[in-house]
Amino acid sequence: LCAFPFLQFVHYNHTHCLVAIYVNLKLWSILWIRLHMETIQVVLELKLLKATDSAAKRQKMNRSALIREALRHHLKRLHELELEEKDRKGYLAQPQREKEFLIWENAAVWPED
Repeated sequence: LCAFPFLQFVHYNHTHCLVAIYVNLKLWSILWIRLHMETIQVVLELKLLKATDSAAKRQKMNRSALIREALRHHLKRLHELELEEKDRKGYLAQPQREKEFLIWENAAVWPED
């Protein structure tokens, strides 16, 4: 019997079970993509497209996966920059007073040998 009772082919041999698992995962993958992703069209310069395809091949992923990962990384970095700018503006609006950081001076001193 197949170790995965949710599959339709539970009464076949081990090889058939593995095929059934693959088919089931492939179907779930297609369903997930259709429910959670949109197909878009992006225009790239030829040089950038070739570099993208080369990087995707090196990373053993398809072009779409590489572009999704790059966009996530870029959006995360933009968010971090926005938070840094927010902090910078906050400190400019209310700068630290000297006595707020003087108490940490002794903690920052290297111990003597």
